[in-house]
Amino acid sequence: MKKHNFSAGPCVLPKSVLDKCSKSILEFNKLGLSLIEISHRSKDFIEVMEKARLLTKELLKIPKGYSILFLQGGASLEFLMVPANLLKHKAAYLKTGTWANKAINEAELYGEVNIVGDSSDTNYSYIPKGYHIPKDIDYFHCTSNNTIFGTQIHEFPEVPSLMVCDMSSDIFSREINIDRFDLIYAGAQKNMGPAGTTLVIVKDEILGKTNRKIPTMLDYQTHIKKESMFNTPPVFAVYASMLTLEWLKNKGGIKEIEKINRLKSETLYTEIDRNSLFNGISNIEDRSIMNVTFDTTRKDINIMFDQLCDKAGIYGIKGHRSVGGYRASIYNALSIDSVNHLVEIMQDLEIKMK
Repeated sequence: MKKHNFSAGPCVLPKSVLDKCSKSILEFNKLGLSLIEISHRSKDFIEVMEKARLLTKELLKIPKGYSILFLQGGASLEFLMVPANLLKHKAAYLKTGTWANKAINEAELYGEVNIVGDSSDTNYSYIPKGYHIPKDIDYFHCTSNNTIFGTQIHEFPEVPSLMVCDMSSDIFSREINIDRFDLIYAGAQKNMGPAGTTLVIVKDEILGKTNRKIPTMLDYQTHIKKESMFNTPPVFAVYASMLTLEWLKNKGGIKEIEKINRLKSETLYTEIDRNSLFNGISNIEDRSIMNVTFDTTRKDINIMFDQLCDKAGIYGIKGHRSVGGYRASIYNALSIDSVNHLVEIMQDLEIKMK
């Protein structure tokens, strides 16, 4: 039976990527060796790293003056690396969920944090609006898409200083203007590849200005100088991410995938709003096109819905424990057929309950 993978992360990946990855584990580039056996400084892997960087630059239309890094530690390490490299006195943070909170906690180790917007009053069901960003900050930090709560920033604010964004769960899913951002980071496992590597896109000119002694592994300049190979990189995760970016390019790039993503989200939200047995959790105007959070209107039908989903091969749809209900993560590689399949299950439940 086909599985329809709505997991929030690790994410669903294209079958063609999985096929190539599986073959690379047995033998890579006809070397008689596995991808995970060869030297990361070999010509064969250096070509993988370089291609991953070039595809990132091409797909996101990154101009000159930015460095592209594939690091380790996930977004969680970036919560610390960002303030270590950029925070001199004060930073402004938008508090929109669990991961934003963790980023705030790390930044407070390095300086003053001004929380300019906070949606915790309704368990992060919306994106704050109309907040004021002080002019005397070193940078503004936001989380573009909140995986747990199903909210997304659809319009980024004008910022008087540097703009830093955690795009872990919506990177490569929609067109963005890179020029508006000074640093973007994203864990691969939400929409780009398997867990193990983190994409960092950073404007070179903003670094080295804190007059702080930064630990070697936390210094972005260390990794820029060594082209993401200061230490042994996560070769398999970088390779899988490279293949996924290649797949995305062949699909028509970000402009085309955004059309598909919006169709998927509109299809699912339309059914949630139409079906009397379901309701959305996040505010309509802030709904994510990546993570759709919803719940049943009657708790007595949850078991039946769960059984229908299980029988139909629906996987990873349970909501996060801090929100409850259900969450359908509809990342790039998830097909519209899978979304339609879930909608059919929801409609089937409605018929059974009449």
